Amino acid sequence: MTTEQGPNMIMHIGELAEKSKMSLRTIRHYDEVGLLKPSGRSEGGFRLYTADDLDRLLLIRQIKALGFSLEDMADILHIIQTLQSDNAAADTPGTRVKLDGYLEQALERRTKLQDYLARGDEIIATLEALSR
Repeated sequence: MTTEQGPNMIMHIGELAEKSKMSLRTIRHYDEVGLLKPSGRSEGGFRLYTADDLDRLLLIRQIKALGFSLEDMADILHIIQTLQSDNAAADTPGTRVKLDGYLEQALERRTKLQDYLARGDEIIATLEALSR
């Protein structure tokens, strides 16, 4: 149930799950481990999420697709938040080194996924040729 539209919209967990194409269970788990805390709670205690929460969840989904651990995901989210903040002092050499490390890992993981996809395409082509 959306109570508002646009950047100020408020969603219950079901709508967040639908918009993100993620399960309620996963979203609840991300809340439990601190990756995605709801922006608020209804009078009945239901989790309430904003458009910013949806954006964060979609970012989590992108990071998860590369196989990063929950701990790495939290660290990557923190780095992104730090570098996107208006606080120039938060942009330290240590943060940049961590960012570079995660970028390198992400590139390596993407390459591995591309290799898997190419192998998948090969077997699909073989199966399709046999099915004719």
